[in-house]
Amino acid sequence: MSVKAWLMIILGLAAAALGGAFGWAGHELSSPARRPLQDYHHEFLANTAEHGVRVESFRLKDGTPCLMMEPLPDGRLGRRGRVIREQLGAEGVDLPPAGQVTGTLVLVHGRKGRKEDYLLIGERLCAAGFRCLLADMPAHGEHPAKVITFGLREAGIPASLLSEASARFHFPDQPAGLLGMSMGGAVAVHAAAQERAPWKALVVISSFDRLDSAIQNNVASRVGDTLGKLWRAGAGWVYQMRTGVRLEQICSDAPASRLSIPVLMAHGTADRVIPIGSGKRLFQSLPLMTEKEWIDVPDADHHNVLITDFPIYASVARWMLRHVKP
Repeated sequence: MSVKAWLMIILGLAAAALGGAFGWAGHELSSPARRPLQDYHHEFLANTAEHGVRVESFRLKDGTPCLMMEPLPDGRLGRRGRVIREQLGAEGVDLPPAGQVTGTLVLVHGRKGRKEDYLLIGERLCAAGFRCLLADMPAHGEHPAKVITFGLREAGIPASLLSEASARFHFPDQPAGLLGMSMGGAVAVHAAAQERAPWKALVVISSFDRLDSAIQNNVASRVGDTLGKLWRAGAGWVYQMRTGVRLEQICSDAPASRLSIPVLMAHGTADRVIPIGSGKRLFQSLPLMTEKEWIDVPDADHHNVLITDFPIYASVARWMLRHVKP
């Protein structure tokens, strides 16, 4: 076989491999592998009182699986609840009595996550005086939908969750706040920018301004700019075929520019999945007159931003207590 023939074979195999990689990447963006329930999820749900909360499972009218978490009315706390109340108390934060609910928070998980991943977050925020509502996003957990569009089509889910849960469990739908991380941050920004949105405050952790540039920068940091651009284009084409949405349409900076509620944003300084620059550009897109705060989480990457020594939960709870109140 000639050298030219061998070269054609090698180029063909390389093209096939690259096409397969693009197909995988586009599929992972639109329909990531669903994370099963973990052992710690089962432990929590089997022993909710030990965590100082009660948990109720339900579904929205559209089939979205949800959880409602409330602090125990007798004021019993789990270990994490005791820690966050001690932290807030040491800062002089005016806390409601343990077991009392002063508002409702909707928590939106990130890509490849599921609602149960936020049970431990909910434990802390319930201890600070909030009721927490959690939902599986489309293409995640037990949600029946097959693809995710990072907020473009999911923006109405948080408000529906708040409205239907308040009717089902007979609690007032105000005051209410919204929190999202990564993909969930994008959903939360879109949700907060909707007309007549019910939110008093927003917290966004480790999210992006524009998804296409975040993907390109992520890949480029590992293999260079040329492959980064090629990867974005190839994965974007597959994503569009699966969802009908172009990657360029998935941007949080435009809805963020319309927000008028107080916004707290936090980002790990060592994040390589969504570089901190992407988060800062999202923050800079907020209106000048909007009350806002930025937090650098030192040395945190995308996956441990909530579990470093930095008291991020106290920062989140303090923000919500300040703005989500009767």
